[in-house]
Parts: sequence; structure tokens; C-alpha cells
Amino acid sequence: MPGMSESQYLKFPFSVGEDGPKTSSRGEHVREQIEQVLFTSPKERVFRPEFGVGVRRLVFEPNNAALRNSTVKRLNAALAEALHGEVDPRTLDINVSNKEEQLIIFISYVLAAINKQESHTFILGSPSTNAGGNNG
Repeated sequence: MPGMSESQYLKFPFSVGEDGPKTSSRGEHVREQIEQVLFTSPKERVFRPEFGVGVRRLVFEPNNAALRNSTVKRLNAALAEALHGEVDPRTLDINVSNKEEQLIIFISYVLAAINKQESHTFILGSPSTNAGGNNG
């Protein structure tokens, strides 16, 4: 593709600007892949029905240890497959916790090719749980 260097990937969701397709760095690309796995529901993709974890629906599930443990196992398997070659699967660390009405997903990993540690936190649920907490 003209104008793209070796370290650039097509941005997801795909978009085109005035100067051609928008791109992402390696780190941004991996985060975009993680978001696809997290927010795609199983059976949502016609030719890959097993793809995705569908964390949005977890907001409506009981907030307990069993849910968190099963979510960590599903995320670990789904991300190890989706990030194959990009992330060293031995470094994949996933933590699912809850705070009142929020589900908090923390994902940490090492980019395999450049040996760089990255981490991301995804918060699902009511953004109003902090209302009134900061009077500062």
C-alpha cells in the first residue's frame, strides 16, 4: 500500500482520510485487536462464529467471583488466539474485577517482536458511580 511503512497497520474500525487509509502503530493495532475480541459477541461474525467474548452482556450478569473467573478464562483463550504472533502468550495477564456497578478488565502483555510491555484497562458499566465522590 503506498504511503505505509512496515510498522503501520490499517486502523480499526477502518477509515479513509484525505491522504488515504488511516493507520495505527503496532501498539495501537494490538489494542484495536483486543477491543475487537472484547466487544464482539460470539456468533456475531458469520464466518467466525467462535470469535469474540461479548463483554457488554456481562454488565447484566451477576457480579461475582464465578463470573470473573470464567471471563478471565474466556478472555485468555480468545486473546491468545487473536494476538498470536503479536503478543507472547506467556506474558498475557488478565484481571477482571468489579467496583459497584462497573466491570473492570485489566489486560497486560509484552509485544513479542519489540519486547515492549503494554497494559490497558477497560471499564464497563455505569459512569455515574463516581458521582458525588469528588467534592475537591
